[in-house]
Amino acid sequence: MLSLLPALLLAGAHVCAAQGPGQPQNTFDWSQLKASSDITWVPCNDHFQCARISVPLDYTTPKLGSATIAVMRLPASVPPTDPTYRGPVFFNPGGPGASGVQSLLGVGPFFTSVFGAEFDYVSFDPRGIGFSTPTTDFFASAAETALWNAGNPSQSLNASSDSTAVARFWGLSQVQGQLAAQHDSTGILKYLTTDNAARDMHLINQKLGFKKVRYYGISYGSVLGATFAALFPDKIERMILDGVLDADGWYQANLTIQASATDATLDSFFTSCAAAGPSLCPFSPSTSSTAQDLSNRLTTLTNTILAQPVPVITPGGYGLVDYSRLRQTLFQALYAPYVFFPPLAQALADLEKGNGTSLFAILAQPQFTCGAPAPDGTQPTGNPLAATFGVQCGDAVEVKDSLEQLDAYYRNAAKLSQFAEFLVGSGRITCSGWKIHRQNRFKWPVSNIKTSFPLLFVANTADPVTPKQSAQKTRANFLGSALLVQDSPGHTSTTAPSLCTFGYFKAYMTNGTLPPPDTTCPVDAQIFGGGPPDGSGPVTAAKTRVQLSKEDQDTLQVLKSIGDVLRPIIARW
Repeated sequence: MLSLLPALLLAGAHVCAAQGPGQPQNTFDWSQLKASSDITWVPCNDHFQCARISVPLDYTTPKLGSATIAVMRLPASVPPTDPTYRGPVFFNPGGPGASGVQSLLGVGPFFTSVFGAEFDYVSFDPRGIGFSTPTTDFFASAAETALWNAGNPSQSLNASSDSTAVARFWGLSQVQGQLAAQHDSTGILKYLTTDNAARDMHLINQKLGFKKVRYYGISYGSVLGATFAALFPDKIERMILDGVLDADGWYQANLTIQASATDATLDSFFTSCAAAGPSLCPFSPSTSSTAQDLSNRLTTLTNTILAQPVPVITPGGYGLVDYSRLRQTLFQALYAPYVFFPPLAQALADLEKGNGTSLFAILAQPQFTCGAPAPDGTQPTGNPLAATFGVQCGDAVEVKDSLEQLDAYYRNAAKLSQFAEFLVGSGRITCSGWKIHRQNRFKWPVSNIKTSFPLLFVANTADPVTPKQSAQKTRANFLGSALLVQDSPGHTSTTAPSLCTFGYFKAYMTNGTLPPPDTTCPVDAQIFGGGPPDGSGPVTAAKTRVQLSKEDQDTLQVLKSIGDVLRPIIARW
């Protein structure tokens, strides 16, 4: 889910967002695959199939031209003629700007265990993103991008308590908007909108021979799903929306609700660290430390770094652990507490001693060098974060607020969370510089939509960017839909394995069974400490002394693997 600042948009240019160390790499040369009006599959990436389909730039005016969409699927274990064949399940990993193709490469094989091998698993790179063309970027080269970043280092809106931070952020957004317009040589930016992505998915599903869609979308993928359901309410077979954005707020460029559970996610760090004690959480000084003690300790450390940053030089990079770097690291850790909180605790303990190396490493990025090899057809081109803002601001209402109004908007939102600078400020202020809008684009709000099958919304109890309130608000637009709550911090249910959540997902996707009202699922993991005494794997606190079956252990490993694949995407947006 998008949450970072406009300068960070460009810091990530020309870097693959959908892959992490040890994750599957695309080996298929997409440039050799011609687009057509139909889906023509060719073998790719071992067990997958790839295709490129032409879609209208503007569905209301097809003569304006076309875009090319990259589509990939993991075929079912049975042929379409087999009576057990269930058809395609579409997946979107969020963003916007993340490659669906590359995410499916990692998670597709695990989906067969979650939902069943009788489905095809399909994803696509939305227009302007990844292997779809035309691609998007705001600069002519990686070097030009690096020069911009060097002259405009990313800063949080309230870094160093600078009263001019909002004004500077606004100014950079104006420049960014002008650069976007200047470099839009193909005219694609006007047509990146979510409604067009929904129409593309509908078209792809039709080309595959199906009238209704099965879909699983996380984070921004919930906006794509909700938009599809609003445009095609009679075309829903199943739809799971996990980590749900406030769709109305998305289209109104007002995601204030996004900050409503962020601080609660940080509180889970203090609570779990205090409960674990110093033997498992290095940031807890004693077994008698309370969550409030640790909160106070972090405040003291933050003020210390604000007054005197810590220089860091490592073989892999160098820089400062300053107020901004510390704040960014804390915020990013909230996305995946079960993975990031333990190293964060160690890094904070080290930082208290004047050693910033481990904290600096958490957000370390490869150093830019000139002369890098040109990307070939196995690597996506363009800037995924440029596409992010192209979609977000292209969807939104035209923001015509004055600088004073934007400052007041941010100051009001900052009352909800100490991390507001990474949340509600970025979208609206960034979009104030965006000047590329399609007048006939889909616009929210919608209400009282009766879909052909009820939607399943999923929310965590403490999600830092898509709180439960967002799911409840978006769900209210769709009659008969259900809400499943997972009792965990972090962004989307994929951040912690849960046999309970998995069971409801599978029952819904295969049999159409909705969870009972007010269902809340525990997770089978602990933030500090891990598993049972025999070391058999992570378990829920309520099950710490219960031996899980081999089948449950295998399922938990699959769910953990899905989270590992998706984490680089989820933690970035």
